[in-house]
Amino acid sequence: MVVVVMGIAGAGKTAVGHLLAAQLGWRFIEGDDFHPPENVDKIRRGVGLDDADRAPWLARLEREIRDLLRREASAVLACSALRRRYRDQLRVDPQRVRFVYLRCSPAVLAARLRERRGHFAGPALLPTQLETLEEPAGPEDALCVDGDASLRDVVAQVRTRLGV
Repeated sequence: MVVVVMGIAGAGKTAVGHLLAAQLGWRFIEGDDFHPPENVDKIRRGVGLDDADRAPWLARLEREIRDLLRREASAVLACSALRRRYRDQLRVDPQRVRFVYLRCSPAVLAARLRERRGHFAGPALLPTQLETLEEPAGPEDALCVDGDASLRDVVAQVRTRLGV
């Protein structure tokens, strides 16, 4: 199984993903590591990515997910997956690729991004992320959890709802 922890920058995808993967004994994959340098530069400057920017990134993530499933390996992937079509592209096997959406209030996202250190996505990116987001339509698209809750509460809720 591949669990994709998704949401806006600052939602806690990496923190939740790391803890979930550690508890399950699965590999953690940081989706940001798959961005080409041009994307990282744009994000660092606070410029939102468009579909053309995201296309090679999503293609690399899709290949990674396919490879994991081919090898019957389990992993947790942190990836924004803001639009439905991005999730559809990554959901290469609906039985084995599950999305978890960390829904956060804009105020919490802004505060987290202001406090963030050592990451190329800062507070200037928040407006474009909010504009791009297509919230999951329901549990068939992604499980929705309260990303404003504590890290341990979020991970416990994810595990319970996914049955892992």
